[in-house]
This record gives sequence, C-alpha cells and structure tokens, in this order.
Amino acid sequence: MKISAKHILVNHEHIALDLQKKLLEGVPFEELARDFSECPSSKDGGNLGEFGKGMMVPSFEKAAFQLMPGEVSGIVRTQFGFHLIKRIA
Repeated sequence: MKISAKHILVNHEHIALDLQKKLLEGVPFEELARDFSECPSSKDGGNLGEFGKGMMVPSFEKAAFQLMPGEVSGIVRTQFGFHLIKRIA
C-alpha cells in the first residue's frame, strides 16, 4: 500500500507549534510549507509524492499512515527535525 503526503519540516518545536496555530487560523498548508519548511520539497508546497512502508523513517511513516486523507498530524519528531504531515491520498 502506498500513500501520498506533504510535510513541513522545521528545526525547532516552537516553530512547529506556531505553524499549527496558523493552520487552525486557516492558512493553507502548502503556503506554510513554501514559507517555513527546511526541506527541498518546500518549493512544491511540501509535496513528498507517493511512498510505501519502509521508505521513510519509522516515526514519520507511522504518523503518516495513521492519517486519513486530508488530515494533518500533530508534531512528529525525527532525526531531521519536527514535521507536520498532511496526508493527500
């Protein structure tokens, strides 16, 4: 099984918390990804494309696969930093 997701990667938890607030205020996920994400995917609104199990680090993968399409995760910490993940499909 494969899913599609977008993410925002930041270096500090307090930034991720601020971005969660902005999402609740209605700022589009893709806009926040372009403006704040440290990942090269930021230029594509955080789009990671399609991936299957075993292709991402375990904590990221677990969170992404638990989401329903359109849902945004809580803050997920990996060795790369702090992520907000939005499942697309």
